[in-house]
Order: sequence, then structure tokens, then C-alpha cells
Amino acid sequence: MNERLFLLKIQLFEIEPAIWRRFVVPASITLDRLHDVIQIVMGWTDSHLHEFSIGNKRYTEYPEFKDDGLVCGKYRLGDLIKQKGRTFRYLYDFGDSWEHELVLEDSRYFSPELRTELACLEGKRACPPEDVGSVPGFVEFCIALKDPNHEEHQSYMEWSGGDYDCERFDPESVNWELMKYFRWSRDRHLSWK
Repeated sequence: MNERLFLLKIQLFEIEPAIWRRFVVPASITLDRLHDVIQIVMGWTDSHLHEFSIGNKRYTEYPEFKDDGLVCGKYRLGDLIKQKGRTFRYLYDFGDSWEHELVLEDSRYFSPELRTELACLEGKRACPPEDVGSVPGFVEFCIALKDPNHEEHQSYMEWSGGDYDCERFDPESVNWELMKYFRWSRDRHLSWK
């Protein structure tokens, strides 16, 4: 691997204990692909709109929804963020408003154990399920799941598929999904057209 790598940490705002991930991406990644990687490492399902806020600019897939937004697929992370310690924001789902903070922890990351340019190194706690109702809804959801006597326990168990654990995070399954994404999104010799 000759690619310059960034080590990033992402954390959801306003949730305690924290939900966070530490992951590696190439510095040359475009923001639209960074969105894809964030969806995988966090555990979202890419069911809603998103935007990045870097400095005083906003980058999104659909800038027509934001008057001053820029097309995220036209910008590379390494051109916008360079300094270790630099932070920026990622907003997912404009209804539930899941706001994340990203920190560039290392702008020249290297590890001999790293086998690919995309990897999740560690993290804590499960990502909230889609459409759970923002932070207050997620807090209530976790309380109900932990208490079999809670009036919403059974309905939340059914709604979440019966196996959701607010404390679970499995980096190995995330890395499996990142490997598939990396393979599927690689450059090809010929384009579709």
C-alpha cells in the first residue's frame, strides 16, 4: 500500500455512554465515498440524506436541498483536512438529526498489520436503529429493551428484530463489510458505458 492513510475517530453527539469508531481511510477518498464508509462503520443503512460541514462549507449528495451546499463527490478529504487534530461534522438523517464529530487523529497513519486501505480498528456500543426518533427516542428504546417489564419492551423487541443489543459492537463484521465495499467500488478497466 502506497496510499497516504488517515486515522479518523467518529463519535455521535449527545449520547452517553459514547458511541464511537476509530477507522482508517485513504487521504484521497472523496466525501461521497467517506459517507459510504461512515455508514458501514457506524452501522447506518444509508436510508436518509447527509451532509458534511468542514469549516464554513457544507458538502452533500444533493446540494439542491441546501442552498449553499457543494457536491460531496467532487471533493477529496485530503484536500480539505490536513492537520492532525482537525475536526469536522457529519449530519445523517435531517429528520432525526444524527450529528457526528470526526477528528483527524493521524494524517500519515501506518500499521504493518493493516491489510487494506479501509479498516475499522475499534469502537464502542451499537449504532442507533434507523428511525428510532433521534437521541431521546434512542435513550427510551435502550431503556425499554433492558427492562422486560417496560410497557414498550415487547414492541421494541419486535420492531428491532429481537436481537438488538445497545452495547454490542463487532469490528470484525464491520471490516468484512468494508472489504466488500472496497472490492465493489474499486476502479475498473472499462466504465459501464
